[in-house]
Amino acid sequence: MRRAMRSLSGQLILLVVAALVVAQAISLFLFADERSLAIRAALGFEAAGRAANVARLIEEAPLDLQDSILRAANSPLIRFDLSDAPIVDHTGHSDGGIVEARIRALMDDSYSRDIRVELHEVEGELRPLPNLSDEMTEMHLAMMRGELTAVEMNLSIAIKGARWLNVGTRFERPPIQWPFYSMLTFGISAGLLLVAIFWFVLTRLTRPLRNLSKAADHLGRGEDVGELTVTGPTEVRDLTVAFNRMQRRLTRFVSDRTRMLAALGHDLRSPLTAIRVRAELVDEEETRESLIASVEEMQSMVEATLTFARGLTGSEVSEVVDLRNFLDSLCSDMAAHCTFAPSDDISVRLRPNAFRRALRNLLENAVRYGGAAQVSWATHESNLVLNIDDNGPGIPADQLEKVFDPFYRLEQSRSLVTGGYGLGLSIARTIIQSHGGDIQLVNRNGAGLRAIVTIPLDGSELIEGETDETEKIDPTAAGQLASQRGAG
Repeated sequence: MRRAMRSLSGQLILLVVAALVVAQAISLFLFADERSLAIRAALGFEAAGRAANVARLIEEAPLDLQDSILRAANSPLIRFDLSDAPIVDHTGHSDGGIVEARIRALMDDSYSRDIRVELHEVEGELRPLPNLSDEMTEMHLAMMRGELTAVEMNLSIAIKGARWLNVGTRFERPPIQWPFYSMLTFGISAGLLLVAIFWFVLTRLTRPLRNLSKAADHLGRGEDVGELTVTGPTEVRDLTVAFNRMQRRLTRFVSDRTRMLAALGHDLRSPLTAIRVRAELVDEEETRESLIASVEEMQSMVEATLTFARGLTGSEVSEVVDLRNFLDSLCSDMAAHCTFAPSDDISVRLRPNAFRRALRNLLENAVRYGGAAQVSWATHESNLVLNIDDNGPGIPADQLEKVFDPFYRLEQSRSLVTGGYGLGLSIARTIIQSHGGDIQLVNRNGAGLRAIVTIPLDGSELIEGETDETEKIDPTAAGQLASQRGAG
């Protein structure tokens, strides 16, 4: 889950879902509030219509029937009263213009009649309307349920006889409602929108980036990668085009370098062979042997240099090999000097010949300076950690990195027997780095040196975002990890 949230697709989807939830919640709230306002307006219209009808009845009824009409019109939530004075003092029309217009329309009045409207909200405990009977007061309390939010509307309508029909009413503010079908509609629309967003994110955005990351990983390992299809948003398309252009340049550079090395090897070997032939014709034995030895040394140096250069331009096709069988065949060439501790079976993608050359250089160094080499391996996240231990004198701490420099040797005698040309470790690191890994040297606590080789097991695992292959693995932790699997 954590790995998914760290990926671009996971973060984009999370952001979109959060934005959609907030937007849908705001939309639902606005919808429900608008519905509540509509219900409130309908209730106000109903009260205004009732007041207009009562006013017309009173004006048309005889005086002895007016009190009966008022009693019949009264209810727990609306009160009618005839008085010589209005209960609404102000004469403005802004407070209840819609209600006033409704009353005038029902009474066929053209603004000749004085109609006053007053609206205000009532919070907390609602007292019964004044001038109600005890029975209606109880009914009022039961209907309003104690503490509610309500709207109180007072009307004063001028009628014939210089009298006023005063109307007092209350209606509960409608609560925010969440209708089932509305919620269902919003849910379906949100689901369809999320499906469309997921499809876009996964196919149009993250998939091209994933393919680009995988291609870059394979290219970094020295593998042949075909040109990527240019798809996705403009920024991703531009990035893909730039990657394809870079890949063509690198491929052309490597190809030119390979041809150059082949020509250089041929051009160097031919004169050295001619010199050796001429050296064989020298009569003096001591001079002849000295010349032949010098030529052989030059030939060995040329081959070592070309081997180092080829490590930078290797074009070998990578393949998946079983590490145990691979190491077994490699150690068998060194007889009893090389052993490997029992470890788990691991399959790893690499270029077999190049990787064999790198490990052979490390093993030969371990045997040369430590008498024997012991190999162990383990996995750390998405990396293979391979340890090569010896029982030699180790390397001074300030020289652990310098020994990887080309032609750098701890032994300064320039003897091929004792020191070589100082290219073995350089070749090994170059090859390992072309696999996306690295080599580190650490002195063991007891005696001896440990070479730690780390390479990614599979580039696809890195694309998921779990581990960065360029991340350094702590040598102590890596060594302990492998030692737990049987390394001594």
